[in-house]
Amino acid sequence: MNPTVTAALAVGALVVLVAAVALRVADRLGLPSLLLYLAFGVALGESGLGIEFEDFSLAQTLGVAALVVILAEGGLTTRWADVRRAMGPGLSLSTVGVVVSVAATGAVGVWLLDLSWGLALLLAAVVSSTDAAAVFANLRRLPLPRRMVAALEVESGLNDAPVILLVAALADRLTGGEPEPWWITLLLVVGELVGGAAIGLLVGFGGAALLRRVALPLSGFYPLATLALCVLAFASAALLHESGFVAVYLCGLVLGNAQLPHRSASLGFAEGMASLAQIGLFVMLGLLVSPERLPAAVGPALVIGGALLLFARPLSVVTSLVWFRVPWAQQAFISWAGLRGAVPIVLATFPLTADVPGAAFVFDTVFVLVVVFTLIQGGSLPWVARRLGIATPVTPRDVHVESAPLEELDADLMQMTIPPGSRLHGVYLPELRLPEDAALVLIVRDGRSFVPDDTTRLMRGDQALLVSARRSRAQAEQRLRAVSRAGRLAGWRGESGAPGEQD
Repeated sequence: MNPTVTAALAVGALVVLVAAVALRVADRLGLPSLLLYLAFGVALGESGLGIEFEDFSLAQTLGVAALVVILAEGGLTTRWADVRRAMGPGLSLSTVGVVVSVAATGAVGVWLLDLSWGLALLLAAVVSSTDAAAVFANLRRLPLPRRMVAALEVESGLNDAPVILLVAALADRLTGGEPEPWWITLLLVVGELVGGAAIGLLVGFGGAALLRRVALPLSGFYPLATLALCVLAFASAALLHESGFVAVYLCGLVLGNAQLPHRSASLGFAEGMASLAQIGLFVMLGLLVSPERLPAAVGPALVIGGALLLFARPLSVVTSLVWFRVPWAQQAFISWAGLRGAVPIVLATFPLTADVPGAAFVFDTVFVLVVVFTLIQGGSLPWVARRLGIATPVTPRDVHVESAPLEELDADLMQMTIPPGSRLHGVYLPELRLPEDAALVLIVRDGRSFVPDDTTRLMRGDQALLVSARRSRAQAEQRLRAVSRAGRLAGWRGESGAPGEQD
């Protein structure tokens, strides 16, 4: 085998292993893990171990590929019930909010840094997109109102698309391209977003129907097929000149909320692949930077970052959410939680590949801005939530059921774990009132397996196996969710057990 290939494989494996250890260190220190990955990339680069990597075109391609996987995982792990209530605020933040943020930040760049309007707007557009990986990783660990978190997730999942189109248009204009009238550009942006949404939904619903009806030879194929469908949605949209980022996020959202075989395994696989994509992306971006140029970028980064955090972001949030009933405390948190991460740095490679004058200044400024303000914002989110009085600890009561098809029996095998706080605790099996062709056949409790009977009471932490005729699986799952949320009298309390009803 080629020694270069062997060395590359060894370095790649070591990077992943060290990054995994770094994640544990970051959690203990309270630091965002992406900063350690970036630092690792810088240490491997030209000023560290001497690995030279300056192929910005390749970095842009790999960065986009990583973002596809990250957005797919974000869609797959987002609950539709939360998104449904937050779609309006999220869409407004990712469209109106972007426009307001770019205009306000660009004006500050012209006023305080004496930049040209073109370069100032380009820099503002690059930093205006919130980062899906940072938002998903930080906010899902905090006890916050679900609708607010979902709005931030929708924003981070959808705002990449309009920002990329805006960055491309500004870069083209700065390199001497013939500028389109603003209304044509607006129509193109809207058209691409709508087209990408249509393709993502089509692939998502079509793929879900396919996976439910086709029995794959190995259970491990289901996670691969799920992620492949998300990538297919992106590629299809991009080939048709529509927004691939909107397509991949919505496709993941549809698949993640569909009743698919081995759903939990698919979500776990997607989370692992997204983590791998984040590691590779941040290390690569760390390799790209030239540390000797960074000191000159500190001043502009602090000016632009401060203007974004304290002026442009709050203004964009207030403007975007004026039509929605979002409490002021939550609006303040949304303003503070507009996290930046890999996405702005990847976007900063676009001007470099297009040979835009001042592109190196944009890249260095964005890199320093992301590092500094990730430290400021990421670690302060729990404190800000407490100070604003919006931290709302939630005890999990919903039970998650994973299914696998039994094709020859026209039945499904289901597995569930009873979570802390579930009202399934103490319920006798007959009180579940499952459909006649569904039964709980095995319980694992404290490491011991046994076959239950009518005198068996469920306990928190129990792992249970159920078998149901395929036609009754959905009804059985709804009944289990209803009892988990509202107890044995769930029907009298109006709890239907529909997915995502719980607040």
